[in-house]
Amino acid sequence: MRRTSPAALVGIAIAGAVIGWLLQVGLTTGGAPSFIPPATLYSVLFILAFGLILLGRPVRRLVRGKARRPVDPFFAMRVLVLAKASSLTGALLVGVAAALAAYAVSRAGSTATPAFWPDVLTAIGALALLIAGLVVEWWCRIPPEDRADGPGRPDQIPEQR
Repeated sequence: MRRTSPAALVGIAIAGAVIGWLLQVGLTTGGAPSFIPPATLYSVLFILAFGLILLGRPVRRLVRGKARRPVDPFFAMRVLVLAKASSLTGALLVGVAAALAAYAVSRAGSTATPAFWPDVLTAIGALALLIAGLVVEWWCRIPPEDRADGPGRPDQIPEQR
């Protein structure tokens, strides 16, 4: 699995910003109140980021050679996939929340609007999820093998006659 590229994260964040801006414009143009993220959204984002770090720690210990117990390879792969999904989701939500905050400031002219701080907290929670995903993805990297003395290299396997 390839590491998450910064270009993909930026592209997803920009797409999220466009979606968030269009959501707010559509709601207010239709006469509905603008979307204000609930407190449960940004609190769950922080909890998910913390949980992802906790799930990645055993894999990190195994990769560094300090594990007390072996880690199931399927568990390690699931943690890696969760980390990648978290970084992509975090990038999308950072874009959406940033657009919501920018829209709130553009409409009110200041940060005094009741929608601004929940939007900022959502962006921070999404950024925490994005960073946790990238960190755990980095933790799940397998170090390169030492090729100088590895008996498994094809050129070092004796030919059988």
